[in-house]
Amino acid sequence: MLKHVLPLSFALLAGLSFGATPADRDWPTFGLDHSNTRLADVPGLTPKTVRKLVPKWIYQSGIAQTFQATPLVVGGKMYVSLPGSHVVALDARTGAELWRYEHRRKTDRLCCGPANRGVAFDDGRVFVATVDARLVALDAATGKPLWDIQIAQPDTAMESSAGIEGKVSGGSGVGAAAAPLVVDGKVIIGINGVGYGLHLEAAGPKGQLGAVVGMAGKYGGVGFLATFDTKTGERVWQFDTVRKPADGGWEGNFAATTADGVPLHRDVDAERASAPQYPAAWEYGGGSVWNAPAYDAKTGLLYFGVGNPSPQMIDAERPGDNLYTVSLVAINAKTGRHAWHYQQVPHDRWGYDVASPPILFDQRMPDGRVVPAVGQASKLGWFFVHDRASGALLYKSDAFVPQDNMFANASKEGTRIAPGVGGGSNWSPAALDAQRGLAFVAAMHMPMRYWIKETPATADRPARRYDSMEPSAEPNWGTLTAIDLKQRGRIRWQVKTDQPLIGGVLATKSGLVFSGEGNGFLSAFDSRSGKRLWRFQAGAGVNAPPIAFVLDGRPYIAVAAGGSAIWGFRQGDAVMVFGLPE
Repeated sequence: MLKHVLPLSFALLAGLSFGATPADRDWPTFGLDHSNTRLADVPGLTPKTVRKLVPKWIYQSGIAQTFQATPLVVGGKMYVSLPGSHVVALDARTGAELWRYEHRRKTDRLCCGPANRGVAFDDGRVFVATVDARLVALDAATGKPLWDIQIAQPDTAMESSAGIEGKVSGGSGVGAAAAPLVVDGKVIIGINGVGYGLHLEAAGPKGQLGAVVGMAGKYGGVGFLATFDTKTGERVWQFDTVRKPADGGWEGNFAATTADGVPLHRDVDAERASAPQYPAAWEYGGGSVWNAPAYDAKTGLLYFGVGNPSPQMIDAERPGDNLYTVSLVAINAKTGRHAWHYQQVPHDRWGYDVASPPILFDQRMPDGRVVPAVGQASKLGWFFVHDRASGALLYKSDAFVPQDNMFANASKEGTRIAPGVGGGSNWSPAALDAQRGLAFVAAMHMPMRYWIKETPATADRPARRYDSMEPSAEPNWGTLTAIDLKQRGRIRWQVKTDQPLIGGVLATKSGLVFSGEGNGFLSAFDSRSGKRLWRFQAGAGVNAPPIAFVLDGRPYIAVAAGGSAIWGFRQGDAVMVFGLPE
């Protein structure tokens, strides 16, 4: 396996050891802190000095595949999950490889490609959740496995794609793409791939998602978020993301509108009438978990998003609201007990997973009260802000992407909707600067067409309906948006980018915002105005979240530059670290 480090500042190679100085600042967990703010304190790196940023070192892993990881930096070492759930430890000053864990997966059936979004670190252990639904604890000093457990069955029943227009590139197959979170000696992780559907290769230009197809049937499974003892791997509790009959049922109230009043164009009477025919639909209900939770130590609550119901798109055999899918959920971190949920889209048919990780902050209300809040950048194109204790919606932002014909039904002519199944804000983490009262959201404008289609009848197979969400033949682009939390979600500024943004955002206390694009550019913007101040061509799609850290009093920016196959962005194998000239 090829692996190579390009040292671009030889002064960093001599006379240095691991360890921390008082001025050092780590990036110890996926969202930087348990609130997922991604707001780094990096003195010396400001809107005035950022123009001087230069590459310091580049690590090449030898795996040129979709690369979405958030690196961690702890005590002078960088821990990175590679595509395929391999893990490396690097000297954060030089990029030299210290150890490498090679993951041997147990199945080739992957839901969503080889990407892994990061590792967790705690008490001398590194934890990685894998594409084949395992959780592995590694010795942080050596990379040797301490324990390796199966958290879910990776292989699920796969519906035949016979007769579907297009080449299938992904389907069912349970794994874990999210980075784990460690809280009080417990490692927390969710699974994905349970929301049954097929992904087809893109037929259009690069940078477009292929079609997403749904077919009725008893396929998929039930998602969950679970905790495991960090020392033994023993499962402590599990919260299933599909509400079971004993807990009130997943059908809910058959809502005709979203909770904030937008019509869903559902035939709820027909759904109610058909419900007795599908009493076990919840057993295949879906509800993937795509990202790490946020954690409030004061209340002991975890906050996380849940993905689409199963099967995707097509809905006739899953009447009801399909709880807790497409919801922001709060549960007790010690017990896994449900506290509250807010369902953004009851009975989702459009793939509007709650995928971007939630962020915790304090919201000042018009009457002067300060309310502990949780915000979430949605695929729908709104930033939702809730009361952290009750889940009550405080407000939602102005739309940060164009919205048109939302929640419209599929048709044989192909119904245009925006945002489509890609979003809005996809899994990309947002960042939040509480002092300035701004949330920074990376998103995409990629309208889709929602089709009713049919497989051709053959001598041994009748024609069968399927629903398909396909990119509309029109321009698409990205938006980087500053949302003003002091003005209840008004847009402070917005930058339109050449390509849809998928990857995430880093903000700094000094007033910078970093985000990358699939065309290979990593850019820095002024957080007050949105003015682009610096950019660098990485040679492959920058479709992962940047981080910042401080070593020996010097500020650094790091990012994985490895592109994304599902969006058609150039793939690579690099971790790049930037700093100021010495």
